Amino acid sequence: MRPVRPDAIVHGRLPRAPRVRATSAERGPEAWHYAPFLSPRILPAGDAFWRPSNQMGVLNTDLAKQLQSDALAARIWLLEPGQASTKHRHATQTELYVVLEGTGRIRIGDDVHSLERLSSLLIEPEVVRQLFNDTDANALWLVVGTPPALANTLEMTEEQLAELYPDGPRALPPELS
Repeated sequence: MRPVRPDAIVHGRLPRAPRVRATSAERGPEAWHYAPFLSPRILPAGDAFWRPSNQMGVLNTDLAKQLQSDALAARIWLLEPGQASTKHRHATQTELYVVLEGTGRIRIGDDVHSLERLSSLLIEPEVVRQLFNDTDANALWLVVGTPPALANTLEMTEEQLAELYPDGPRALPPELS
C-alpha cells in the first residue's frame, strides 16, 4: 500500500488515485484500474454534496464524482411531489434505477411504471425515460450508469441536447403538465 502524505489531504479528502495499467494476468489485455491506495473510497452521508439539477431543479448528489470514479456514473435523486427529472436518452449508457424510498414513478417511452421501495429496473441506451413524482410523498432514487456519459446540459452542444432530450431538457411528463 502506498502511503499518503498528510499535506496531500485537502479538506479532509484524499487525492485522486492514479490510474495504472493492469497486467493481462490481473484484468485482461486492455484493462485499467485504480491504484489500490484509495480503495475503498467512502462518502459518509453527512459529507455528500447535494445540489439542484441544472434544468429541472431536482435535488441530487453525484456519488461517482465525489468518490472519484470514472468507471461509472452514480447519483441519488430526491424527487419531491410535483417534480420530474429530464426526459432523456443516452447514446451508449445503460442505467440501473433503484427506488430507495417512496413510490417510484417512471415513464419509459409511452409506458408508465410504478415501483415500490427497493424495486429496480434496467434501461438500455437509446430508450427515452423520465422519472417523475405525482404522489404525495418524496421519492428517492439511486441511478447508476455505465459507461459514464456527459451529463451536464450546460456543457452540451445544441446537437447533443437535441439528440439526448427529444422534447427539450425541461419537458414535463403528462402526469405533471
